[in-house]
Amino acid sequence: MKVLVIGNGAREHALCRSLSLDPDVTELHCAPGNAGTAQVAESHQVDAHDGAAVAALATGLGAELVVVGPEAPLVAGVADAVRAAGIPCFGPSGEAAQLEGSKAFAKDVMAAAGVPTARSYVCTKPEEIDEALDAFGAPYVVKDDGLAAGKGVVVTDDLGVARAHALACDRVVIEEFLDGPEVSLFAITDGETVVPLQPAQDFKRALDGDEGPNTGGMGAYSPLPWADPKLVTEVMESVLQPTVDELRRRGTPFSGLLYAGLAITSRGVRVIEFNARFGDPETQVVLARLRTPLAGVLLASANGELAGLPPLRWSDDAAVTVVVASHNYPGSPRTGDPITGLDEVAAQDAPYAYVLHAGTKRDGDAVVSAGGRVLSVTATGAGLTEARERAYAAVGRIGLDGSQHRTDIAARAAAEAEPTAERGA
Repeated sequence: MKVLVIGNGAREHALCRSLSLDPDVTELHCAPGNAGTAQVAESHQVDAHDGAAVAALATGLGAELVVVGPEAPLVAGVADAVRAAGIPCFGPSGEAAQLEGSKAFAKDVMAAAGVPTARSYVCTKPEEIDEALDAFGAPYVVKDDGLAAGKGVVVTDDLGVARAHALACDRVVIEEFLDGPEVSLFAITDGETVVPLQPAQDFKRALDGDEGPNTGGMGAYSPLPWADPKLVTEVMESVLQPTVDELRRRGTPFSGLLYAGLAITSRGVRVIEFNARFGDPETQVVLARLRTPLAGVLLASANGELAGLPPLRWSDDAAVTVVVASHNYPGSPRTGDPITGLDEVAAQDAPYAYVLHAGTKRDGDAVVSAGGRVLSVTATGAGLTEARERAYAAVGRIGLDGSQHRTDIAARAAAEAEPTAERGA
């Protein structure tokens, strides 16, 4: 199978890595890719948001499967253009991707499907914003209705900060605060059958202890030893299948990766948000644990054949990802800084730890930073404690001037799951 992956982040590197290990994949291409994907896939320059250009590239390569990674190309209808060219594509239509592209649309779908979520108001006027903020009170949860690259949500006790963020949005969703831990659950669907993946937890705040501003994600881990074993079944029945059924009923079937961001509240599971693609950095840990070859699963989704797929196989190992971010992230990041230590990680930490590139590019013989989140250092181990130790050992070998990373990814979960091992670490 010839496969083309669209995108240039750590999610796409994780997808390319898994696809490169699949014996059924005979050719692997990535567009536009980054310095990491170039190690396992042939790179091509393309405007990822231009459906006609992506379809032309896929046709020229003779691709038998196209995997669209990021949300913006999906909302722009790139998957539609690829399918119109007669090529199977993993990713929802532009219309179905509105589940992520518009939070108001997602709320409407959830209401129709009976999916539990936070109470909310959609506001477009200052007076509506003030009424909604007053109705819910602190902590204030304010979400830009459209795509914002993971930075459109503000959760704050400061009314002034909440109001300023709301006023900066053309249309905004203001909702009640949901207590309890958050969980990310991915599911692969072909519009009818829904196949859940393993749950993960990510870390949105920039600093240790969940302090600092929201980011696109500073790390993740899987599995979740503290989660109810029935969680996946419950979410399948109350969230994922009803949402897929409702979108099909509307004539906009959702095929691809449906991501549910969940809060495990005192009143039960509630949906925080939906995404229409693999999440970053959760993809890095989920795929690290997947043992079933990836290409066949994605192709079955694209061709409407998931019902015939055997159950997915998973490793019992734990996985941890630590994001290394550039200076000043999540503000305007500094780019162009050389990255060192990548060869050392490959020589000393493989196969248990490895580096997935996000915001990187080649500059001659050097790899330099080219974005806010630069690297995702991923490791596996017999438990979270071992996976953490391996991930942070690899992080310690990497040099990037002014870089930052959290030191507490999965620390609490590891301590609670393996208290003796953690104390002895």
